[in-house]
Amino acid sequence: MNVENLSVASSTAEKKGVVIIGAGLAGWHVIDAIRAKDTEIPITLITADSGDRYHKPMLTMAISQNKRASDLVRASGSEAANTAEVTLLANTQVIDIDPVSQTVQVRSTTQSDDTLTTIGYEKMVLAMGAHPIFPKSLPQDLVWHVNHIERFSQLQEKLATGSQHVAIVGAGMVGTEIAEDLLKAGHKVTLIDLNDAPLSQMLPATATARIAKAIESQGIQFLGGYQVSAVTRVNDDDNDSEDGEKLQVDYAPLSSDADSTDTQPLEPLIVDHVIASTGLTVDEQLPAAAGVEFDRRTGIVVDAATLRTNAANIYAIGDCMSINGVACRYVAPLRAQAATIADDILGHEHSGYDHKPPMIRLKNKAISVMVTGVPQAAGNWQVKTESDDELIMDLLDDNEVVSATVTIKAPAVPKA
Repeated sequence: MNVENLSVASSTAEKKGVVIIGAGLAGWHVIDAIRAKDTEIPITLITADSGDRYHKPMLTMAISQNKRASDLVRASGSEAANTAEVTLLANTQVIDIDPVSQTVQVRSTTQSDDTLTTIGYEKMVLAMGAHPIFPKSLPQDLVWHVNHIERFSQLQEKLATGSQHVAIVGAGMVGTEIAEDLLKAGHKVTLIDLNDAPLSQMLPATATARIAKAIESQGIQFLGGYQVSAVTRVNDDDNDSEDGEKLQVDYAPLSSDADSTDTQPLEPLIVDHVIASTGLTVDEQLPAAAGVEFDRRTGIVVDAATLRTNAANIYAIGDCMSINGVACRYVAPLRAQAATIADDILGHEHSGYDHKPPMIRLKNKAISVMVTGVPQAAGNWQVKTESDDELIMDLLDDNEVVSATVTIKAPAVPKA
């Protein structure tokens, strides 16, 4: 039941039930899990966008596959809401949460006034995700991110006009995947990172050096050990881009050598687009309003077994939450997390959520990278296998127990 005005939503929500904030993968997984076990309990889904169902990890592969945003949407928000028999408040902003009265104040972003509507809840699930970090050197009005289908669609429209030069700031998983995707789509790509190689915050130098070599062999320009200091708009009358405008990216070596005599300024990059892939953060407004324990870097703190927050009747799931101080920003565990929350909300007996770090797989075709466990760059990494075609390393903890393993393989050469 897709609700288009908040007065109807308010009367519907007098039945209270479950309120879910956020219509990404996490929020919809909770709905699926609840509806699999209870078709009657009222559910209200609140989202700042349309609530369309799509698989976000596909965004880093879609440009080279010539897939538009509409191709990635499995069901519109209204269609999905009707199927699941939930009340959808699309294009709606949550203004405040009162954990004492167990109410939420919301405002429709499609209305011209600031009228607030109050919605009650018996149980609440925070599934609002995380949003990209934009350092001061990356102004949001000039720099793209690929963390949401709406922004992806806008960028794809710009790139559809022909081959362009794109700078990507940040060579983590997402930045490295996007770099290859854009290259395969026919664009020139420059990947810039503070570290000497991609994935350096996760893996040791022995492993990351292979990744850097593989992506550079494709034709991606990798600038490792550099910090972007500014992105500014410049006019270039010799190019065919819209209004003759391009972007200038100023960058400098990230050097700790205070005695360095190399002060020669670097020639700035002139590009068509800049994409920020510099990490995620969780907005503090709603966690603070709800009174839940929270860390801006890792997210909302939850009980590992139940995914309850420290506030009564409030749960958290997905990108916005953390377990034992570690952010949970991978898709694979969402079904199990949602199943636990559904059982707990419905009062069913359950064995508790057992968090297992998912396998991390880089989607690049230039090199196969698989990681299990909880990797971190610093630590006691030991080589198990090393050849031109394969590298396997284990991360040992203080007790000499394997806590993570990385396997890197050269891609198979197609048969003639």
